[in-house]
Amino acid sequence: MNKKGNVLAIGIMFFLFAMISFVTGLQNPMGIIAKAQFGATNFMSQLGNAANFIAYAFMGLPAGFLLKGKGYKFTALAAVAVGFVGVGISYLSGVFGSFVIYLLGAFVSGFSMCMLNTVVNPMLNTLGGGGNRGNQLIQLGGSCNSLSATIVPVFAGYLIGEVTEKTQVADVNPALFIAMGIFALAFLIILFSYIPEPELEAGNQEKESTADSIKGAVSHKNLVFGVIAIFLYVGIEVGIPNVANLYMTDVNGLNIAAGVAGTLVGAYWFLMLCGRLVAGAVGGKVSSRTMMTAVSSVAILFLLLGMFLPETMTVNLLGATVPVGVAFFVLCGLCTSVMWGAIFNLAVEGLGKYTSIASGLFMVMVCGGGIVPLVQGAVADVAGYIQSYWVLIAALAYILWFALFGSKVKKA
Repeated sequence: MNKKGNVLAIGIMFFLFAMISFVTGLQNPMGIIAKAQFGATNFMSQLGNAANFIAYAFMGLPAGFLLKGKGYKFTALAAVAVGFVGVGISYLSGVFGSFVIYLLGAFVSGFSMCMLNTVVNPMLNTLGGGGNRGNQLIQLGGSCNSLSATIVPVFAGYLIGEVTEKTQVADVNPALFIAMGIFALAFLIILFSYIPEPELEAGNQEKESTADSIKGAVSHKNLVFGVIAIFLYVGIEVGIPNVANLYMTDVNGLNIAAGVAGTLVGAYWFLMLCGRLVAGAVGGKVSSRTMMTAVSSVAILFLLLGMFLPETMTVNLLGATVPVGVAFFVLCGLCTSVMWGAIFNLAVEGLGKYTSIASGLFMVMVCGGGIVPLVQGAVADVAGYIQSYWVLIAALAYILWFALFGSKVKKA
């Protein structure tokens, strides 16, 4: 692969990374709409988010094998086409006022996000040559992901405005139109661009059964522990801002306008952007293990502070007076920022030809982004928003263990 080809390929992967968070991030404000338009509970409000992420469980391995057999470009084009259809279905849910159609749109969009994730992570890791440099490229790509994620809740929050019984899916149509436009543009860009195919070009297409490929991949303990870590991590990343958003906008919570709450949630994603930019700058010198150990420890501390500081202790944050605890929830964005790339980098270390299959297994476990917040939402219904964060603290404890011990390269 020549340097020009590498630069173009890296740029396209960064663009796809941004698309992933734009569509995924729409599920957060849509949860608020579900509560207003359909009278959903906190548990039900997370079903759209769950549908989006549970799609990964169905599509993860097929996407991995599609990538292995057809290459990066074909898989990316298929993902973009599916994404356009998924967002279109979400738009139709507003036209027909149907919660079921909305869930279907979220589910189909999840197929697309899974396929895109399957492409961008191993591609960037490969272009970086693995190791610290591979992690560095994933972190920089994640910065584009975070930038897009920062914009979505703010934009959608101001489209929604004050949450009333008249709030409905159609309020966020402009965001849905933008998403469909992005997919259409991306399809054309990818179609007419050269994407390096390192595995296909190397002729690395050994005939191996599905079962043997999976068996070969999971023989590496760092991958097995890593896919569990990614399941919990994505749930943490999504659960922190989603439940905070519900807490802030609930009339029995802080009763903050959706636009203001969306801005605060956007600040969480903006801090993820900042964290990933820093990680991208130092990733060539600081190991993934060191990053993971530090940020998981600090994240546990921030959540505990957010839970135990009294609500009467307030701070003015982006023009809104909120409990100091909310500020610490927002600050967790600095910690979750580097986890995805670091976990992926550590989990695929030493896998060689099984990296594509490993990426598919990773995508299966991204369904944690739907399941963990669903569990957290159920706990919030029973014990309250603040107590629900114990679910995430337990998940972070596992990730800390993975960073210290479970990520060591060792075959089963």
